Amino acid sequence: MRQIILDTETTGLDPQQGHRIVEFAGLEMVGRKLTGKHLHLYIHPERDIDPDAQRVHGISLEFLAGKPVYRQVGQEIADFLRGAELIIHNAPFDVGFLNAEFAKMGLEPVSALCAGVIDTLREARDMFPGKRNSLDALCDRFEIDRSNRTLHGALVDCELLSEVYLWMTRGQESLAMDIDVELPGDAGGAIQFERKPLKVLAASEAEQAEHQAYLDALDKAVKGPCLWRSLEQPAQAEG
Repeated sequence: MRQIILDTETTGLDPQQGHRIVEFAGLEMVGRKLTGKHLHLYIHPERDIDPDAQRVHGISLEFLAGKPVYRQVGQEIADFLRGAELIIHNAPFDVGFLNAEFAKMGLEPVSALCAGVIDTLREARDMFPGKRNSLDALCDRFEIDRSNRTLHGALVDCELLSEVYLWMTRGQESLAMDIDVELPGDAGGAIQFERKPLKVLAASEAEQAEHQAYLDALDKAVKGPCLWRSLEQPAQAEG
């Protein structure tokens, strides 16, 4: 299954009020591994950017001067997404903006264009009810390094979300990769995303003794070897 980790930055919160996309980013994943294929675009919105939105993503109209408008890149975005399953944090927000932009061009909506949408925010709320489930909070929960993320840039957020998604679905693949990124106010350059190796903590002797004592108590309660003993025996025999 071809999947696209997707994020956008916008001029405001509601496309129905005329707000538009100013940055689009998508990373391709196949077989739970990033392929290195990505699409990253800055887009002139042909309108002002709300100050609150600019404080979040740091993208100004001055930076966007000379960048393409959406009608010049909309077909490229649609072609990149076609047939893929999208992975988005707070999917209704990004899908709503994409659908609004596609509609202006007479293009298909996301529901017809793509194989489906996974909303990692909704899934995180199901997994961790009552807890904070922003992308930052999930990165902290899964100990994902986000030191490269000083602003909410779409491409950096996609890279972080790819790791969050794999953790949420019990994946542990390494996603370290190099991507050329054009940053606001910068001529661009190579940003290297690096992740620390997974820590494996072995049980101490005291913890192992406590575990054995607990199993002894279970054996006594069920008047015979508990289920865990039967699971341990094949592993011990193999060793």
